[in-house]
Formats: sequence, structure tokens, C-alpha cells
Amino acid sequence: MESGALLGLLLGLGLLLIWRSGPRAPRRRTGPRKVSGRQELLGAAGLTGINAAQLVAMQVGLGLLALVVVLLATGTVTVSLVFTVFGFALPHVQVRRLAARRRADLREVWPEVVDNLASAVRAGLSLPEALSALSTRGPEVLRPPFDRFAAQYRSSGRFAACLDRLKDDLADPVGDRIVETLRVAREVGGSDLGRVLRTLATFLREDARARAELETRQGWVVQAARLAVAAPWVVLLLLATQSTTLDAYDSALGSAILLGGGVVCFVAYRLMLRIGRLPEDVRVLQ
Repeated sequence: MESGALLGLLLGLGLLLIWRSGPRAPRRRTGPRKVSGRQELLGAAGLTGINAAQLVAMQVGLGLLALVVVLLATGTVTVSLVFTVFGFALPHVQVRRLAARRRADLREVWPEVVDNLASAVRAGLSLPEALSALSTRGPEVLRPPFDRFAAQYRSSGRFAACLDRLKDDLADPVGDRIVETLRVAREVGGSDLGRVLRTLATFLREDARARAELETRQGWVVQAARLAVAAPWVVLLLLATQSTTLDAYDSALGSAILLGGGVVCFVAYRLMLRIGRLPEDVRVLQ
């Protein structure tokens, strides 16, 4: 009787294992996740508490606010629509500016992060301990992501899943390379990790030094171009407050001039940015 119960238990356990190994088995994420461009931009800007839908809602709300304010101030529908477009685009432009600033800040501190990891590995710490130590010893701007990594690893103990979450929090190409280097070192082992990290730190310092020099030289050109694009529209807003010019802007010819001027400014500004753009790292290891 007892042997029959034991056989039944073993049979049930075997069927359970077969069922769990099939299509219903939990699968590890092997390929890159598809993330929308807006969500990736928010991550690069460090705005992890905002999603793409909230950004769009903010753009719509600011566009409507600009429409109401300019319409009440000028009484001109065409001019109000122009500044509605500006209001709608402003949050997206601000997020891009924050992303560029955060990328520049991270470029300065990544060598320090890599040096800390290399020192921790040389001192005999495990990779999870080395990453968790950066929540207190690392640069201030990167402590929150590593603190979340440490908390998640303490609660789950799954190093691979915690690395995936860390990559999402860092949202940076250099961070992707560091995380994947540590993942490979964890899975296949090897004694060259410290040497690889020190070489990477040297490369990052040289790249940051060269890029900072180039950005300083081109900064005044970019600011001058932005001022040249914004000046005509500020003048337009001032002119639209005069009652003698309202009829001209509400006419078909005035609308065509505004539309043509907007297209010319947009194309010229984008062309200037494209010509003066420095090459950026792409997140190919997401």
C-alpha cells in the first residue's frame, strides 16, 4: 500500500515536471525588449517615474495652455496655433536636454565606477557585492540605480534579472557594456576581468576628455543658432499684440507666411544640429 502511494507520488511529480518544462515554463529574457523611443528617452533623462503616455499628456496640456494664453493676449487664431505647436514640443525638447545633460554627467563618472569595480574584484569581492557597494561608494548621480540593484538582489538573489533591471535604470550605452561584461564574467568565469575593466576605464577617460573639448568649441555655435531661431517668433508675439497687425496675420497670406517661416526655421535648425552633431553611442546591448 505504501509502495503504491510512493509510486503515485513519483508519477505526479514527474508529470508536474514535464508540464513545467513545456510552453508554460518560465522563460528567461534572451533578446532585447522593444521599448518605445519616448520611453527610452525618459530613461536616458533619468525620469524613471514618468511613462510615455504621461509625457504625451503633459505635451497636450501645455499646448492647450499656450493656445488659451496667446489667444487671450492677441486674439489671433493663427499666431495662437503657432505657439500651441511650440507649447506641445517644449516638454519633449526639455526631456531631450535633460537626457543630454545626464549623458554628459555620466560620461564624467563612468571611469570612477569602473575603477571601483576593478578594485572590488581585485579585493576578492563577488560581483553582486561589488555592484551593491557602488550604492554607497559610487558617484552620487549613480547611487540610486545601484541601491535599487542591491535591494532587489537581497530580496530575490537572481543576479541575471537584477542586471536586466540595472540596465533599464542606467539607460546608458556604457552602462550596457559594463553590465554585459559582468554578466559574461559571472557565467563563464575568467581571470582577466580586472584587466578588462582597467582598460575600459582608460578608454572612457580619453573619450570624455576629447568630447568635452569638442563640445566646448561648438557650444557657442549651437547657442547662437538657437537664439537666431527663437528671435523671429518673439518678435512675432510682440507684433501680434498690436491691433493694426492682427488682420494681416488672420488672412490667408499671413497664415501662409507663418507656415513658411515655421518650416524654414525647423529645417534650418535641424540641419544645423545634424551638421554639428557629435557621434553618440547607441544602446546595442539592451
